[in-house]
Amino acid sequence: MRAPLIVGLAGTGLGEAECAFLARVRPFGLILFRRNLGTAEAIATLIAEAKAASGASLVFVDQEGGRVQRLRPPLAPRYPAAAVIGALHRRDPAAGRRAAFLAGRLIAADLLPFGFNAPCLPVADVPVPGAHDVIGDRAYGAEPERVAILAGAAAEGVLSVGALPVVKHIPGHGRAFADSHLSLPVVDASRAALDADFAPFRALAAMPAAMTAHVVYTALDASRPATLSPTVVGDTIRGEIGFDGLLMTDDISMGALTGDIGENAAAAIAAGCDCVLHCNGDLGEMERIAAALPPMGEAAARRLAACEAVLGREPGDLADERAEFVDLVGTPA
Repeated sequence: MRAPLIVGLAGTGLGEAECAFLARVRPFGLILFRRNLGTAEAIATLIAEAKAASGASLVFVDQEGGRVQRLRPPLAPRYPAAAVIGALHRRDPAAGRRAAFLAGRLIAADLLPFGFNAPCLPVADVPVPGAHDVIGDRAYGAEPERVAILAGAAAEGVLSVGALPVVKHIPGHGRAFADSHLSLPVVDASRAALDADFAPFRALAAMPAAMTAHVVYTALDASRPATLSPTVVGDTIRGEIGFDGLLMTDDISMGALTGDIGENAAAAIAAGCDCVLHCNGDLGEMERIAAALPPMGEAAARRLAACEAVLGREPGDLADERAEFVDLVGTPA
């Protein structure tokens, strides 16, 4: 049985202890970062070996474009930040939507030859004035409707080449005045104000996968961040927003979550998350998390199967679409 866990790796090669852990625990997903990226051949070998050891079906990477792009030239082209596409959409809605679709399609297609099949995009957060720039230009804009349209188009682009989009950071990170990588943001906005943040996620509720926000929303649950809150996961994400896809935590090792990492992982599953994401490659932490997690539940297994069902479509020749994208945004791809 596979564990409800997505894990990072330590370096550019698979260590003996890592290999043994993957074979024993069988996490269903892997995630790579820049520390894991050697040559194109080395990346493909690392992914193939880690998948063979673990049986993992999904290989994630943060590849949004802009400043969040783990694979860069010569491994993959540079892409503009989401805000650039949002600005195009303000000038020309049809061109902006097409650019968002093509960005998702081309980014995902770039990753497939290495073995990645789950780019962690789109960002569906709606930033507000004065918020921390951890989201910033990663967002398509400050208007919920625009964000919903463009995030939806990008996600459809990813799906069009047989890869898995991951909508983030549900139910919304745009009001955070702190970087959840470092500390826990607390959002004191009213319930009515939060509805604008929820709107893009509601529009994308049929997507197969989403990632939580490590944010406290005092109007929803003043004592726990969304990732660990049965109220936020059950009532807001599953209920009000209507998302029934695979719900993965943001990185459980981030600074927003204090205390024992194994207890936090178990609390996330108890809150209603389907799986835990652990990114830093620390094998000791991974062991503690794996020991704390229950087996994958029936609902999580069903949602995982739905994610796996989108994989495997052949993208074909994308040369014309790459040229079209450059014409639209003026950025090489």
